Amino acid sequence: MNYFSSIRKHGWIGILAAAAVLLIAWRALVHKPADAATADASTPIAVDAAAVTRSDVPVYLTGLGTVQAFYTVTVTARVDGELQKIAFTEGQTVQKGDLLAEIDPRPNRAAYAQALATKAKDAAQLANAKRDLERYIVLQPQDLASKQTVDTARALVDQLDAQLQVDQALIDNARTQLEYTRITSPINGRTGIRLVDPGNIVHASATTGIVVVTQVQPISVIFTLPEEDLGLVTGALSAGPVSVTTLSRDGGTVLDQGTLSLVDNEIDQTTGTARFKATFSNARNTLWPGQYVNARVLVRTDRSVLTLPTAAVQLGPAGPFTYVVKPDSTVEVRQLKIGDESGGLTVIDGGLALNERVVTSNQYRLQAGTHVRINGAAASVATAKTGARAT
Repeated sequence: MNYFSSIRKHGWIGILAAAAVLLIAWRALVHKPADAATADASTPIAVDAAAVTRSDVPVYLTGLGTVQAFYTVTVTARVDGELQKIAFTEGQTVQKGDLLAEIDPRPNRAAYAQALATKAKDAAQLANAKRDLERYIVLQPQDLASKQTVDTARALVDQLDAQLQVDQALIDNARTQLEYTRITSPINGRTGIRLVDPGNIVHASATTGIVVVTQVQPISVIFTLPEEDLGLVTGALSAGPVSVTTLSRDGGTVLDQGTLSLVDNEIDQTTGTARFKATFSNARNTLWPGQYVNARVLVRTDRSVLTLPTAAVQLGPAGPFTYVVKPDSTVEVRQLKIGDESGGLTVIDGGLALNERVVTSNQYRLQAGTHVRINGAAASVATAKTGARAT
């Protein structure tokens, strides 16, 4: 009996011990996540922050544009003949007056020589007619030459004198035709692909041409803006030259900077846009005819306005907002009234005060009341800026 009572007694002790272990484990499972959650909630979230400052903000309008050569000339033959020589290399930069090609000059040289000879012959006849007229004038008072003879001799002198003027005109024309056998560049520019090879017969009536020369320094950009922006641009023009910057299609690379030179005289009713023309020096040949670019027009600069980094602006159901860092290192949600955005800065029309700090990173982890820890570099920069402004 004592043996079995001992077994029953120890069995109950084991059951109670197992139950105690299970109770402890259950409590650990139930309370540990809550404690961890509490610990996570109290851990500050690392963020970057920046201060609201006053800045000068340029206001730009951006439109899509196409680069156009300042001048484009299709160089053609002006006389018929065999193309004997090509004097340029495709893609070569040429100056006005540089030789591009030569046409066989022999027929035109012969015509020029013939015109010179004709004038010489007529000049000799004129000299003889003048001497005859002088003789008849001397003989007329002695009735040795009739008045009709004198008048006829004078008319012949006038006729030959006019013929010499015709001969000179023929000489000038022949000289011009001979000069046309040397084809020179009419502008400063760059040659394109050769359109005809030496040995071919070219004609003045042909429209194909020998080569196309385009002037790319300076160069033009034609771009469009919505008609609603026309007033801003014309207003900027009335105040002085308007700066235009060209950027690559992705907007990441500045290509060149120039000035607005023309506002087109009508609005395209099908698209509701106005066309503009800007001129660029293109000193580095970053612009090329036919290239698509973004044209950014500086219409004004807002002076000393409240700004914050664009990265701090968030969009919500009620509109734009930002997270403001409070003195106790928690954040609050602040609705904003924003203006223009330029160069990574957004103009603030309402909702923030000067020197308030706003969060610029990790906003997706924040809500009102969240504790934050400003990253050291951002905090030191913000503090330095605040101290400089206070000084």
